[in-house]
Amino acid sequence: MCGRFTLTVDANSIQTAFPWLGVPPQIQPRYNIAPSQPIAVVPNDGANKIDFFIWGLIPFWSKDPKIGSRMINARGETIGEKPSFKAAYKYRRCLILADGFYEWVKTAGQKTKTPHYIQLESQQPFALAGLWETWLAPDGSEVKTATIITTEPNPLVAKLHNRMPLILPEDSYDLWLSTEPKMPKELDHLIAPFPAEEMMHFPVSTTVNSPANESPACILPVQTLL
Repeated sequence: MCGRFTLTVDANSIQTAFPWLGVPPQIQPRYNIAPSQPIAVVPNDGANKIDFFIWGLIPFWSKDPKIGSRMINARGETIGEKPSFKAAYKYRRCLILADGFYEWVKTAGQKTKTPHYIQLESQQPFALAGLWETWLAPDGSEVKTATIITTEPNPLVAKLHNRMPLILPEDSYDLWLSTEPKMPKELDHLIAPFPAEEMMHFPVSTTVNSPANESPACILPVQTLL
């Protein structure tokens, strides 16, 4: 599961990492992105620009928007089969921009879990594979939502958790963002863990435990016995 992540860089850094992307200049660094909050998304609508969707997918057919709280992640191995995700997998894919994510680890002899911050060795932003939907609210307004796809962990992340978000390699962006419908057999080869040798992690303070805390303190390394 991926339940918290970050996008701590400014608009210029995002533009450098994704030169083909339209980046809004007002985008602000985020250190503790939580479910139900806006996230930076690039939908496959052909525009190639960042938009902001709510994290937690509400399927277009759902009667109750509360379902979104249970749809922050989509298991990559079954998205082509699950009713909540299979239409979006075929038609509505997106990139979700990030530069790190958190996992919590139980340490022997301690009551509380230790949060770990995971990022690329390069510390550069990356793109998570996601799905998006447009849900029509009772008042007629449109609600754009998204979910993060997860996959089996690589050896580095496996020490912390049994799942990891699906980080897409650069050369897969065009396929993932195609405006054409895609069958699972055309995309399933992308459902794979990112190389462990290109990633790193370190423990951080429990400041990140509360979504109310939104500051660089969330990603500062701390000493641990782990």
